[in-house]
Amino acid sequence: MGDTLASQSIIEVDKLSKRFGDKAAVDEVSFEMRRGEVFGFLGPNGAGKTTTIKMLTTLLPPTSGSARVVGRDLRTEGKKIRERIGVVQQQDSFDQGLNVETSMDIYGLIWDVPKRDRRRRIDEVVKRFGMKDFLKMPTIDLSSGQRRRLQVAREFLHDMDLLFLDEPTVGLDPLVRRGILDYFKEKVKEGLSIFFTTHILEEAEYLCDRIAVINQGKIVQVDTPENLKRRFGRAKAVEFKLLEGTSRELFERLSSSDEVSKLIQDEVGGTYRVTTSRPEIVIPEIYKLAEKYGLSVSSIYIAETTLEDAFINLVTVDDVRRPDSS
Repeated sequence: MGDTLASQSIIEVDKLSKRFGDKAAVDEVSFEMRRGEVFGFLGPNGAGKTTTIKMLTTLLPPTSGSARVVGRDLRTEGKKIRERIGVVQQQDSFDQGLNVETSMDIYGLIWDVPKRDRRRRIDEVVKRFGMKDFLKMPTIDLSSGQRRRLQVAREFLHDMDLLFLDEPTVGLDPLVRRGILDYFKEKVKEGLSIFFTTHILEEAEYLCDRIAVINQGKIVQVDTPENLKRRFGRAKAVEFKLLEGTSRELFERLSSSDEVSKLIQDEVGGTYRVTTSRPEIVIPEIYKLAEKYGLSVSSIYIAETTLEDAFINLVTVDDVRRPDSS
């Protein structure tokens, strides 16, 4: 990889692999992450996401291949890499004998953050992560969501160029989650780069500049969320409501249509959601069936293709092998 690319990239990976016996958990993956971006790393369970993170953060030696992280060689400069990165793993990793405030203070001390800076940074994350109510609580008594907030918040007590986030919002309610994602965005504007994994695809769509999809240890695609949706989100959703509420006959007939791959009915709101690759055929069919059964369609629209649609297509084996199939 050339000098120009190196100056623009904070991670460069070339045919990186990790084998456990006969199994290749990560199989010759190659990608680059640019400085100052949020790089999503998505895949189903067991796809190789966490193994890749453990290699890139020097917690696990690769079997083969090479990588540079923050401009340093992964195999020979592990200590220098660790000095410039932050890592939030899926598992809890703090002393449960301390209260929240003391735990954060000691964490900052481990990173040689001066006392005055520690106090200022603790005050900032306590406010932004909504931690005031449990600041004096022992960490062992925290809920899963509170523990997660502590684990993410403390990484912002020290200086870093690159932050690895492995499922950082697990257990958080939607309001807290959105506030934390907005905080990540602010830090990226200040120069931080973030390597981000999540199973909540709305988060990836909201936060990530580019996304790599990994499946069965191999990189399937790397692109922007919008391009992934455009290229692989073939199925569309048609949502409609009836003035009469619901109709069992219409539901059964529409479900049997060759152009309908999935039909969901919201019993409370009365909304029907049809997944189809041919909305131009399905919409007239909805009106025809409504007329047949003496019903009136009160509203109908085509919902935007989601990143989840594209993701499902990408990690389905047949679609990966035949991306242009229909």
